[in-house]
Amino acid sequence: MTDNQPDAGNNRTTASAEDDRPPIAGPNNGVVNVDNTGAVNGAASLAEPSKAAALGARSLKTAGAGQSSGTGARPLSTGRPLGDCDGPEPVMDLPFVDIPSAFEATLDLYLGHLRIERGLSGHTLDAYGRDLSSFFRFLAASGLTEPREVTSEMVTGFMNFLCETGGLGPRSRARKLAAVRSWCAFLEDEGAIESNPAVKVSGPKVPQPLPKAIKREDMEKLVTFPDPSETLGLRNRTMLEVMYAAGLRVSELLDLSLSGVNLNGSFLRVWGKGSKERLVPIGEAASRFLTRWLKSGRPQLATDKSPSNVFLNRRGKRLSRQYLWRLIGEIAVQAGLHEVSPHVLRHSFATHLLEGGADLRSVQMMLGHESLGTTEVYLKVETGRLSEVHRQFHPRSGD
Repeated sequence: MTDNQPDAGNNRTTASAEDDRPPIAGPNNGVVNVDNTGAVNGAASLAEPSKAAALGARSLKTAGAGQSSGTGARPLSTGRPLGDCDGPEPVMDLPFVDIPSAFEATLDLYLGHLRIERGLSGHTLDAYGRDLSSFFRFLAASGLTEPREVTSEMVTGFMNFLCETGGLGPRSRARKLAAVRSWCAFLEDEGAIESNPAVKVSGPKVPQPLPKAIKREDMEKLVTFPDPSETLGLRNRTMLEVMYAAGLRVSELLDLSLSGVNLNGSFLRVWGKGSKERLVPIGEAASRFLTRWLKSGRPQLATDKSPSNVFLNRRGKRLSRQYLWRLIGEIAVQAGLHEVSPHVLRHSFATHLLEGGADLRSVQMMLGHESLGTTEVYLKVETGRLSEVHRQFHPRSGD
């Protein structure tokens, strides 16, 4: 039986895989390496943080020391108004051009800034690198060589190009525009450009779908499906119990360390987005399975070289994001459920709390949302449920 196959003997998913962290996309389709500490290598100004400010400012000003747009450059033309497209996300048909060195330099420094100053994860940096690299190739194809040459018209042209040729949906275009705005804001703060040319560019309207949650009885089927009598079944059952009990993101579960578990107090110390720490309570069921896993399950997989992560694969290494997504999907199908992802457990956690009478502020703190507005979307789910109850039981709801 291979690591990526379910255990057919007991129909319980026992797969596991090692964590192969993807490289961060660097300029010119290159790679910015991430070492074991999570630090970015490849930008000279990041090697010694004490020298970052001086070297970064000097590099940025050198990169942006071109003439303000008087080159006659024009953005690649498109025939469709901004915001007038939607659909799947095929690969953009950008001409293959080298990214000018001035843009390469700023990208290295900018990714370092995101890593060190804002504490963003490697996956987020990877997305920023890809989005900005496509923007830089568009600029190069339009004849630009310096950051100072970028204008609002160029940014708008890029957005139109994504719509016309790239065929990207509004959510993907909004993400790329956010990356461009952030990069320009960084250059403005460092004095490399005089003003942010992207700040006045309107982005596409992004629909806000309601979070998808499953019924309580379906959640019970999902969480209780893995067989805890086996080591990997116990691990899978414990992961599901913890995710649902605490509403954890995938990265928060996978990064949960032994030192972050307090079984006496029944709470977890997790690190959320932006490396922000929060304490999350867990219930009796999750505490019971965590205790059992740490006492009799994890020692069966751990080796002398194992990391301090609570959950390990069968080789004693950290689980990967891709594997966890696949695992939960397989368990859901075997339990008779469909379209269940790790996010569904988090959304169900919040929805079921609100249905039970929890206040919005408490749910916000447990989810680790920076803004209460982000949590308020769950109220719409709860309002829909109350409307159905009203239609079903109010004596005049059908009049």
